[in-house]
Amino acid sequence: INLGWTKWASLTSFTYTSYGDVTMGKNGPDEYLRKEYVKRENGVDTVVKNSNSRIQQPTGYSQINLMQKIAYVPNNNWNINYGLHYSTTSDYDRYDRLIAYKNGLPRSAEWYYGPQVWLMNNVNIENTASNTLFDKLTVNAAHQLFEESRNDRSFKGNTLKSRVENVQALNLNLDFKKSIHEKQTIFYGLEVLFNDIKSTGTDKDITTGVKVDGPSRYPKSEWYSYASYVTFHTKLGEKLSFQMGSRYNQYALNARFDNTFYPFPYSKAKINKGALTGSAGLIFTPTNSWKLNANLSTGFRSPNVDDLGKVFDSSPGTVIVPNPDLDAEYAYNAEIGITKTLGNYFEIDVNAFYTRLNNAMVKRKDLFSGQDSIMYDGELSQVQSIQNAAYAKVWGIQADFELMLTKQLMLSSRFNYQKGTEEIDNGTTSPLRHATPWFGVTKLTYMGKKLKMELFANFSGEVSYANLAEEERGKPYIYAIDSNGKPYSPSWYTLNFRSQYQINKTLAISGDVENITNQRYRPYSSGIVAPGLNFILAVRMRF
Repeated sequence: INLGWTKWASLTSFTYTSYGDVTMGKNGPDEYLRKEYVKRENGVDTVVKNSNSRIQQPTGYSQINLMQKIAYVPNNNWNINYGLHYSTTSDYDRYDRLIAYKNGLPRSAEWYYGPQVWLMNNVNIENTASNTLFDKLTVNAAHQLFEESRNDRSFKGNTLKSRVENVQALNLNLDFKKSIHEKQTIFYGLEVLFNDIKSTGTDKDITTGVKVDGPSRYPKSEWYSYASYVTFHTKLGEKLSFQMGSRYNQYALNARFDNTFYPFPYSKAKINKGALTGSAGLIFTPTNSWKLNANLSTGFRSPNVDDLGKVFDSSPGTVIVPNPDLDAEYAYNAEIGITKTLGNYFEIDVNAFYTRLNNAMVKRKDLFSGQDSIMYDGELSQVQSIQNAAYAKVWGIQADFELMLTKQLMLSSRFNYQKGTEEIDNGTTSPLRHATPWFGVTKLTYMGKKLKMELFANFSGEVSYANLAEEERGKPYIYAIDSNGKPYSPSWYTLNFRSQYQINKTLAISGDVENITNQRYRPYSSGIVAPGLNFILAVRMRF
């Protein structure tokens, strides 16, 4: 509901969605089929046959979203906006944990997230009354609340382990823009962030209903970040512009460990460090039909409580323990690009990038109280921790084009290719887990006065076993199996159709067909198989 007056405006939105279990496509690897699942019958965990092995049971969930925005414009120089956002979900299952097996039987009878709650109050103020300090000032302040839980129970086990996290987040941003010359502009500002993290654990006997305290996933923690930045933009001529900037960030983390359940050899962890980053870039337009750009930058990521302090099983048979000595990782980036246009009917854009990550935070084998393996959730597990133990490199190319075949018909395509490596335990390199296989989309779009139609194909390349990251090789249950019996991620494509017809100013109808050829595919490293053939019909009214 959108309402407007002379100086005030209001926008209210409420959405409820309910999704059933995801049904995968017909054509693809049989390894993805869900042939059986766990059902509790008469107080006993039982493996039952799935009546339709294409249905990924259980993957359904529901969600509520609420949004309220209020805008106030007292005069031409001020714009004040308030936003309230709230969303919550039902319980939803961690499907990839439910398809992992041990000794021929499912590892878990239950593994699900509790309701994920997000609440944000946000105020944004803009002032465009030009003065000595700024031509435009933007103030943004927000409070956010996050709550989620992880709940799991082993197959034929009686203990349901629940770990609940609650995060309160505050942020304040001040952003200034000032033109100091017709061709020169300076941007500068400040940022303050604060996170308060609380984590609790309970263990429930499902046969008696008795609950007792259990270990938490995280230590009680506070995380702070203070930053200032300045960016300078200038035109060095009619064809060349230059931009450079710098940012200083001071970050701190205080974590307090509870030794009730784990004999940590430490009781707290503290970080208080700073980092200076910068960037510089050029844009050169020799003619109206050519544009070239180049950019160099540095960046960093400071460790948060998820990196430094959590205790969890990253994969079956391993346990991650805290590392209070963790430090930030740093990135060094280079990017170049070129754009060519021909009249109003053709444009092609090509960009290439390279990034090197030093002091990378990665999982490595470790010791806990002098032991390389400990009992975790009833299983002897190899000890690992997040460590600054590696470097990583990634490079890639992105290319896209748009071609107007007629005034109403356009052909477009986008293609991404990237390759990455990371250092592993023995000093050699392995494919980088987060470097995805090549992927892209090609579209044929018709744009009429009232009718818009789009036929498009999404596609992605294969990741062979040889190119699969070491960490991913330990998760064969989410991958297909090659001719040598090794896990790999096959290439895939989908053909899709989308249409919309505007009946009048008030009413529009749309119809989509997704995955027309009913492909059975799993995006790289995904815990769930993508949906098969899908039909969508929608009616939209605006008044």
